[in-house]
Amino acid sequence: MLLIETLYTGDASATEQLILDFDARTKSRLRTTLASGEEVGLFLPRGTILRGGDKLRGADGRIIAVVSAPEELLEARSNNARELTRAAYHLGNRHVAVEVGSDAQSDWIRIQADHVLETMLVGLGAQVRKLSAPFEPEAGAYAPGHHHSERGATEAKIHVMGGAHG
Repeated sequence: MLLIETLYTGDASATEQLILDFDARTKSRLRTTLASGEEVGLFLPRGTILRGGDKLRGADGRIIAVVSAPEELLEARSNNARELTRAAYHLGNRHVAVEVGSDAQSDWIRIQADHVLETMLVGLGAQVRKLSAPFEPEAGAYAPGHHHSERGATEAKIHVMGGAHG
């Protein structure tokens, strides 16, 4: 089994891919497989959140690209900025990881699929659709430099670590 303990920030091209959904990318200790089928063990610093486009270095020197796997999501849109802002507020109040984006049609927010939250979003006036896509939520309050003293030191922190972040 290949051991991976190091993030890689150099310019070398990756020769392997590690395809993980967001929940798996929040684990600093994980036994999984590369896209090639080779078994790997992740032993990263506690609190590390991997993003699509990040690179890792295997114990044997290989460079591994992190790929965000498509997962079941809900996308909420509204023609009214106030309604979309209210939806984002209520999701944040529930500590739900949210990806914020836009396209030629409008602004949107995405969350991992959850039927209770879907009902809430519809009740707040959002147009909600289901889709399968990579999930790259906002760094938010858990980015470097923002801490709550009442929270434990082992709490996961979402942060940007370089690479392509959707």
